[in-house]
Amino acid sequence: MASVTLESVDKVYPNGHVAARALDLAVRDGELLVLVGPSGCGKSTALRMVAGLETPTGGRILIGDRDVTGLPPQERDIAMVFQSYALYPHMSVARNLGFGLRMRGTSGEEIDRRVQDAARALDLEGLLERKPGQLSGGQRQRVALGRAIVREPLAFLFDEPLSNLDARLRVQTRAELARLHRRLEATMIYVTHDQEEAMTLGQRVAVLRDGVLQQVAPPMEIYGRPANRFVAGFVGSPEMNFFEGELRADGGRTRVAAPGFALEVDSDRLPAETAVDGRVVVAVRPQDVRLVDPDGAAEPPDLTTTVEVVEPLGSELLLHLARPDGRGEIRAVVPAERAVRVDDRVGVRFRRDRLHLFDAGDGRRLP
Repeated sequence: MASVTLESVDKVYPNGHVAARALDLAVRDGELLVLVGPSGCGKSTALRMVAGLETPTGGRILIGDRDVTGLPPQERDIAMVFQSYALYPHMSVARNLGFGLRMRGTSGEEIDRRVQDAARALDLEGLLERKPGQLSGGQRQRVALGRAIVREPLAFLFDEPLSNLDARLRVQTRAELARLHRRLEATMIYVTHDQEEAMTLGQRVAVLRDGVLQQVAPPMEIYGRPANRFVAGFVGSPEMNFFEGELRADGGRTRVAAPGFALEVDSDRLPAETAVDGRVVVAVRPQDVRLVDPDGAAEPPDLTTTVEVVEPLGSELLLHLARPDGRGEIRAVVPAERAVRVDDRVGVRFRRDRLHLFDAGDGRRLP
């Protein structure tokens, strides 16, 4: 296996559309890195440039220590798995798995060995004589994965390979892929728009927006310390709550005054150049919004509001609460045992140790 490195890679199409801008990314040897972002962010384009299916307009791409920027796909020693299975319907699973090797002139004995190894790794041993039409969607996707595995490439590239599967099969195949990575210790780059997939699969996650890398870090760092407002809003479900307000000095304390309520914040978290009376954004995840007695004195609420919608999620309830300024809503996740009904008057308190602060102008995180 080998590392994959993108150095200041640009991709600008003739119509002026920028798909990648100064993209710097180093995928370690044996790492499973996930590229995630909304549609059109450039994640699939980045993958296709690594594969050689797209040509960068600037920068260079290395696989191991070899500059492959100008090499065609067949000379890069990579294997790619797409959304579509692209299996030959008239061939058995075994022949589908070994087809690429036969085209390269690999010996029959070596093909048999690799096919059997891949079949064992993917639990396909009992399906080798079946045709694709006799397989479920999950089994067909495993065959597509196996066809890449038998290549024994330097790196595996996955372009949303699970998007055609139903929810249950996606979870099952995702777990199989994670186990497969541990077994092979292979270099893998995985593209998805599904942030749950990104968080559960990736050893590190790279978040892109409009062709620009926003943050690359382990999943829980992305979740717990998002680098900017975009990452904070994109990663995590339900989406974060955001409140824009003004920093104010109040008797030696620093508060964020938002419409309808105010929150004291630790001034040590603010960079020295952050001016009091400046605009900031306070963010809090729905899981860190607590319900308290609206008239409680021991633990006074940060604000009092009413419940507009209650969504049962099994062990939890997702509550949609009215905002004091009437613009949008506050989302809160509470245990299902909590008796909450629409139109209930409730107190809301935000966990102080889980507040996130962002600059209201450029959206960067305030430490």
